[in-house]
Amino acid sequence: MARLTRWWPVVRRVAMIAVHTSPLEIPGSGDAGGLNVYVCQVARRLARRGIEVDIFTRATSARQPVSQALAPGVRVCHVIAGPLEPLPKDELPQQLCAFTAAVLRAEACREQGWYDVIHSHYWLSGQVGMLASRRWAVPLVHTMHTLAKVKNATLTEGDRPEPQVRVVGEAEVVAAADRLVANTEGERRQLVELYGADPEAVAVVPPGVDTAVFRPGLQERARRRLHLPEPGPVILFVGRLQPLKGPDVVIRAVAELVAKRPELRATLRLVIVGGPSGPGMDVEWLRALAAECGIAELVRFEPPVPPHRLVEFYRAATFTVVPSHSESFGLVALESQACGTPVIAARVGGLATAVQDGLSGRLIDGHDPGRYASVLAELLDDRVSYAAMRRRAVEHASLFDWERTASGLLAVYEAAVAARRRSDIASLLGSA
Repeated sequence: MARLTRWWPVVRRVAMIAVHTSPLEIPGSGDAGGLNVYVCQVARRLARRGIEVDIFTRATSARQPVSQALAPGVRVCHVIAGPLEPLPKDELPQQLCAFTAAVLRAEACREQGWYDVIHSHYWLSGQVGMLASRRWAVPLVHTMHTLAKVKNATLTEGDRPEPQVRVVGEAEVVAAADRLVANTEGERRQLVELYGADPEAVAVVPPGVDTAVFRPGLQERARRRLHLPEPGPVILFVGRLQPLKGPDVVIRAVAELVAKRPELRATLRLVIVGGPSGPGMDVEWLRALAAECGIAELVRFEPPVPPHRLVEFYRAATFTVVPSHSESFGLVALESQACGTPVIAARVGGLATAVQDGLSGRLIDGHDPGRYASVLAELLDDRVSYAAMRRRAVEHASLFDWERTASGLLAVYEAAVAARRRSDIASLLGSA
């Protein structure tokens, strides 16, 4: 019997829940960001290990099929909950009852015990996962991705605080989850200190980067393909256009750099890749800011693009700037470094892990554009250090691999399932 138990897989099927954003969406606008990449990459790699993954997300269009294959062994299930259109995140709590009911109905059509574990992403999904976990009698593993208390402590001008309903909802998920997954040790401490999480229930599993896509290439070739000037520095920003991500900081920093170094005006370009996300900032607002700063002709705006095209922007860039006010990890920083492009980033959240300060890039305290301009000027002047930084960026990014992430998550799943089984056995013995 022991031999059979050892060989029988503990986890065969996983229900992933991503209420507010689908892994099929291109990151960079609306609510699509690193969470989308995370769910997609992890699901694919679990499936390659023979684990079936169903991803439940809210349907936002009548054209979306009920079920759609993302990869062999991975299905995206579009759940009807509310109007078939995108909704702001602050309206989604009203749709959670309908979403949960639809998820429970989907599982009810299966054999009993179909899913072995639930992995929910973001607090809205955690609320659904809590109820499904109780109904199905399977463990809940939850990844927050971002934390309301952390975001509210780092608000910038024009950014709205996260509502109290989210703070309360996150606390409920922390208390209910069998296991919590943190991206970094820093996030683990935040879960314990700010939300009272059981330290033994929090596992640190860093995200990864797809080095089959994001890998070094010729800078000159990438610039020709993107119609960028081949000589001169190209500064890159990739992300959602919202105050939290700080695209305005990059524009002001480049303006200060050009003011200090007027000769750069002839060749320098700032490329901003992303779309609007929520109120307070969009392309037109940023265009007006660039004009006000006197660098309108130096700034190029691009909509969100899929990975096979995004890699060209990373390769074309001299530096990628990530001046986020809050960041649970910072996948953009990893992707850029994997392409050999150093990163200048704010020393916040997971960016302190994603960027090796002084080696694969630079970390900056605060969000003073003048400080970013000074660091850019310093690095542009030191070609020897820059060449070494490009090499080290690739080496550092290689330490973060989605296969390692999948292995870490699978270990968390198995530990949660084993603990749940021990608890069930103890309950049975206690009632006998």
